[in-house]
Amino acid sequence: MKTVLRLLIALLVLTPPAYACDGKVFDERSGQPLADAMVTRGTEVVLTGQAGQFHFAGSCGTIAARAIGYRRSTMAQDQSVSEVTLHLAPFRPKALYLSFWGIGDRSLRENALALIDRTELNALVIDVKGDRGRIPYPSRVAMAQAVGARNTTTVADMPALVAALKKRGIYLIARIVVFKDDPLASAHPEWAVKTARGTMFRDLENLAWVDPARPEVWAYNLDIAAEAAELGFDEIQFDYVRFPDTPGLVFSVPDTEESRIATISGFLAAARKRLAPFNVFVAADIFGYVCWNLNDTFIGQRLDTLAAQLDYISPMLYPSGFKFGIPGYANAVAHPYEIVDLSLRRAVERTGLSPLRFRPWLQAFRDYAFDHRAFAGPEIRMQIEAAEKSDADGWMLWNPRNVYSADGIRKE
Repeated sequence: MKTVLRLLIALLVLTPPAYACDGKVFDERSGQPLADAMVTRGTEVVLTGQAGQFHFAGSCGTIAARAIGYRRSTMAQDQSVSEVTLHLAPFRPKALYLSFWGIGDRSLRENALALIDRTELNALVIDVKGDRGRIPYPSRVAMAQAVGARNTTTVADMPALVAALKKRGIYLIARIVVFKDDPLASAHPEWAVKTARGTMFRDLENLAWVDPARPEVWAYNLDIAAEAAELGFDEIQFDYVRFPDTPGLVFSVPDTEESRIATISGFLAAARKRLAPFNVFVAADIFGYVCWNLNDTFIGQRLDTLAAQLDYISPMLYPSGFKFGIPGYANAVAHPYEIVDLSLRRAVERTGLSPLRFRPWLQAFRDYAFDHRAFAGPEIRMQIEAAEKSDADGWMLWNPRNVYSADGIRKE
């Protein structure tokens, strides 16, 4: 009998306790539980139930959470802790865009920060990989150096800059231009989009594109996205995540609607999986007409398939981009409020998604398609009011020169 007891005691000592990690996620402002919040532990992601509850087998460790319309949060726990409570703060990003050059230009950057300090603005969209395929800071991604994407440095210390901006409470969005990539296509022409004659395709800016279906291209962009997440960006926003809008080109997959949609949604699914451990929001920019078109706009962007892989969809609702107008409004630049309002309403109706899944790009630059009018305070304000009336998850102002003023933006 004593021998049996000794064996039982030995087993109890040697067998570690079976840990479980349970918790709840709440709205910081209202105190109400949050359903469908995304909770991350390592590479595991679960959604909270109706009472905000979640469960992981094993010990808690570091638990992170995010939810649509909220700031993300992370909590590190002792391994023995088995119950976690996280509170997420409601948040609507109101952002300015800073390009590859703009983020490194002291005058442009400080002007943007001054506007954030004294207005309703609270976020920045920063080029991590810009329109010409260049990365502004010393990246650890080996391919970036190899293909010439790192030939120019505009930000010497991105970790320090990100930390300084986060200290000011600024929500940071990393913009990554994906398939429009002249350095990568030039260094690897076998990955480039080709014309019907077999020559390298170049767009109206004389820039080459890479084939959206090439796994090497996916890997390169996902490495950059993961690095941005590690740097501390709150959101990864993919731009030019599409096929070129030029007919007659040749890709490694058939140029059919089914194939294009599968390729773009496949890349975004891979991105979501790769970025899961970082508790970072995933977003993509789309043409404004994608809100209206029932097909993929011949570029692989169709609302229903995009929504399945993204936290936020960012339609570019610049009135100048609607050169064919919308129903009832042929002259788009004369109706900035209606363009934004009706496009967002159309997108919500078509998808059945919450308006919070959409955050539009708004026009803060001179018209180029109609009468070349300036888009100043009144036009900017009308677009903002339309976005806010729709209950979208904030808005972003685009000016390619990165020159902004407080006109049209509410003062704090």
